[in-house]
Amino acid sequence: MKFSKNELIEMAVQIEKSGYSFYDEALKKKELSEKGKKILTILRNEEVRHEKYFLSLREELDDLELDDSGDWETISNYIKTITDFRLFNNKDSAVRLAAQAVSEDEIFEYAIRFEKDTILYFYTIKDNVINSDAVKTLKSIIEEEISHVLRLTEYKQSIN
Repeated sequence: MKFSKNELIEMAVQIEKSGYSFYDEALKKKELSEKGKKILTILRNEEVRHEKYFLSLREELDDLELDDSGDWETISNYIKTITDFRLFNNKDSAVRLAAQAVSEDEIFEYAIRFEKDTILYFYTIKDNVINSDAVKTLKSIIEEEISHVLRLTEYKQSIN
């Protein structure tokens, strides 16, 4: 399957929603240090910012490209299924994963794994991207996720 810019954006949005759910649930853990809470809050809020940013890219597309995407609701549901299968089974599994973490270190380990899986997922599909505009969008998505991995890794190293 070849992916359009719209489809890449929809995948990224679904992943950001799962990331938000994970970070939001992780923030409920009593074992978190103040610094850990601060980092997780920033990352949770960045998931919302990323989602809005990715959606703004879609809004910049011309009407013809959106029309060429077909039945957007069906495509959106299909893409949600793909991203849920690849990263978390569903939004609830992101919440369960955060809830089952027994330490701050484990929360950050799960977060790093999630962000790395996201990067790997997008690298895996890059050969199936339709055009240069979609490739630019994909690069932007990957860069955003790499910034999360770097921030999480830096923090995790500081607590060990």
